[in-house]
Amino acid sequence: MKQILSRDSNKNSDSEVLPMQKVLSRYSPPGVPRPDRRYPLGKNLREWLDHLQRQHRLSVIRPGVDLKFGVAAVANRLDGTAASLFIEPGGHPVSVVSGLLSDRAWMAEAMGVAPSQVLSRYLEASLNPLPWNETSEAACQEVVHTDELDLGALLPIPTHNEHDSGPYITAGLMIIRNPVTGVQNVSIHRLQVTGQNRLGALLLPRHALSFYQRAEAEGDDLEVAIVIGADPLTLLASQAIVPIDHDELEIAGALHSQPLDVVRCITNQVRVPAQAEIVIEGRLLCRIRELEGPFGEFPQYYGERAERHVIEVDAVTHRRNPLYHTIVGGGLEHLLLGGIPREATLLAHLKRSFPSVRDVHLSKGGVCRYHLYVQIDKRSEGEAKNIILGALAGHYDVKHVTVVDCDVDVHDPAEVEWALATRFQADRDLLLVSESQGSKLDPSTRDGVGAKLGFDATVPLSAPPFKFLRIRVPGETELDLAGVIDSSASNWRERIGAEQAKEYLHE
Repeated sequence: MKQILSRDSNKNSDSEVLPMQKVLSRYSPPGVPRPDRRYPLGKNLREWLDHLQRQHRLSVIRPGVDLKFGVAAVANRLDGTAASLFIEPGGHPVSVVSGLLSDRAWMAEAMGVAPSQVLSRYLEASLNPLPWNETSEAACQEVVHTDELDLGALLPIPTHNEHDSGPYITAGLMIIRNPVTGVQNVSIHRLQVTGQNRLGALLLPRHALSFYQRAEAEGDDLEVAIVIGADPLTLLASQAIVPIDHDELEIAGALHSQPLDVVRCITNQVRVPAQAEIVIEGRLLCRIRELEGPFGEFPQYYGERAERHVIEVDAVTHRRNPLYHTIVGGGLEHLLLGGIPREATLLAHLKRSFPSVRDVHLSKGGVCRYHLYVQIDKRSEGEAKNIILGALAGHYDVKHVTVVDCDVDVHDPAEVEWALATRFQADRDLLLVSESQGSKLDPSTRDGVGAKLGFDATVPLSAPPFKFLRIRVPGETELDLAGVIDSSASNWRERIGAEQAKEYLHE
């Protein structure tokens, strides 16, 4: 196996060669440099890990956890509370990270905004992309492998769920170029390791598949790069819902507040983030299909086994001492990475036609894809049903839409359920659309064709004001609890007795 150190080995960088016992020294809080506050925390993966550890949200896992099920088991147990950093998983020298963005508030921190500003900031970046900056030197190409490639030996690729058909790359950004225009597309696809230098890829009917079909129609393979260990903001940018021929790496630059540094791949024309940890270079093979799956997907069911597209790997490049990022199927990181960009796009889509729309939320219970809550400032009857139809047209994944008034918090599922329980009547407020395009990964559909539902849980404008007036205790929200709670009272019985004794003495 050929290894080429393509950068000066004496050069001082954050990827200098270290003994394994010192790999984590960069994560130690006393020695961690503070980030440059001019830019968001999420612009650099290693600085993001520094931040998570300072906030006690990074769990360093002892060496030896199995790559088959063990990594996923630990990551799932910590899901939403801490990211996981696995040292020598399965005896492999490369460390694995998971759970980098498994909470909505963490995404806000990564973007450098308040949680309430996540959607507006993401939308702003999507509408104002920054062209990337090409460089000739890149951390992701410090080590290059081109001969006798064996992905299983080079990378610690886990198997996550019980019936997964083998190890899968789950956090790889697939970057391809439009064979006609040369514009790149960035997306995440499940990638099964089917051979030493071979990957099975699920391509759903989106931009990546469109680019591939154009190349295949000419009898050509399509050059591809799989980026593993991108920074959190580039991960988020990869999920943007934008028109074809919009390069998501330019949206990443806007989220970074500066152009993203990219480098050309060693074996093809694809440009990749220069600061990434690992890059797999290869080709989507023309007119070749092989069996792939099953695999545990975001709906928390298995995607079926079928003939899929195939990638042949030509090279693997990486940093010295790289970090391998994996996303556990159906976990919070998986759900939120897809959910936040969809929310931003759906909010903008609805506001263009319906100025009364105030906020949207894709609930975790609806796997951050299928159940959409919409908050509106209702102005006319029938408006909610129009908004439902607009939302269902906004993305084919959306299956159920619930519209509520401004007094209902769409980020609190209990509030939405309360509105349904007290403001909705099925014979008046239910909208059903049969035989609609939905998600092919929804097992209740017929190959992606199913029904959509809309729920108008808003108050009728003709209702008497007092009928739907929510109960309220005056002063409750302003109350200073710390000022009224006696934390020194260790025994309530003694305290009652003491107060009674005071009253007796004053008689």
